[in-house]
Amino acid sequence: MTDHQEIHVTLADPAPSAATTGATIWLTGLPSAGKTTIAHELACRLRDEGHLVEVLDGDEIREFLSAGLGFDRADRHTNVQRIGFVAELLASNGVKALVPVIAPYTDSREAVRGRHQKEGTAYVEVHVATPVEVCSVRDVKGLYAKQAAGELSGLTGVDDPYEEPESPDLRIESHEQTVQESAAALHALLIERGLA
Repeated sequence: MTDHQEIHVTLADPAPSAATTGATIWLTGLPSAGKTTIAHELACRLRDEGHLVEVLDGDEIREFLSAGLGFDRADRHTNVQRIGFVAELLASNGVKALVPVIAPYTDSREAVRGRHQKEGTAYVEVHVATPVEVCSVRDVKGLYAKQAAGELSGLTGVDDPYEEPESPDLRIESHEQTVQESAAALHALLIERGLA
């Protein structure tokens, strides 16, 4: 008869790597500021490094998740909270959620940040600080032209408020650098925070 010896093996949880750490990166700024272009450039970099990435495009969210909402303050707040909820859900499951959404009101953005803090999920606020004069020349969707022609009202930064972030995690002057340089600056911040 042989003695049986019990062997206990403890498997330690591996330390999370930057590639498996989720985060919400919210790019706020005026229409045609360059938010979505920068987000897609950054998404490519992060995917090349092995990160899971989703870009939550504001127009797509409006169509599929916030259909029926208008553009008054209450509806804009609701839209931002819905996007913030989805972003936090993705981020808490290891995805880098890139959110190029105007989010014009400080209280809406702070509510999203608060949700992330409560859940212990990384959150980075980026202000794409392109001046309205530059945005109106770019006019990617023709919104500024429609507003000038009287066909559109409530355009953020023109005849509807845009409350600039007072102390974002990063401010990008996209009109003074290339898209690649803007994405590189944001990528550098993510590296500094252990998120890339």
